[in-house]
Amino acid sequence: MINCKRVYDAPAEDDGYRVLVDRLWPRGIKKSDLACDAWCKALAPSTALRKAFHGEVMDFAAFSDAYRTELDAQREEGLRLSALAKTRNLTLLYAAKDRQQNHAQVLAAWLQALFNS
Repeated sequence: MINCKRVYDAPAEDDGYRVLVDRLWPRGIKKSDLACDAWCKALAPSTALRKAFHGEVMDFAAFSDAYRTELDAQREEGLRLSALAKTRNLTLLYAAKDRQQNHAQVLAAWLQALFNS
């Protein structure tokens, strides 16, 4: 199972393997205070794409399409995380305020597609 959770939410026992999927370290959190098993910058959106989305240069649909294209170039790392999700829960940690329209949701759907293939 693949879940998404804000880094500011309390960890839960059923989170399983917790992976930070932001390119930048989240504000206000010490590295020693974040309960995560890995920091996977390779699957985070590029700096240019992140800035375009947050600067409202593109809407979420365009961002999602461009991000999936970036993810396709990181297929090996995606397969690694997808394989983990087959053996235990996988929780993608992100700092974005919007819980519905963020890169972690796009990444989770992409990983789920790899998982099912």
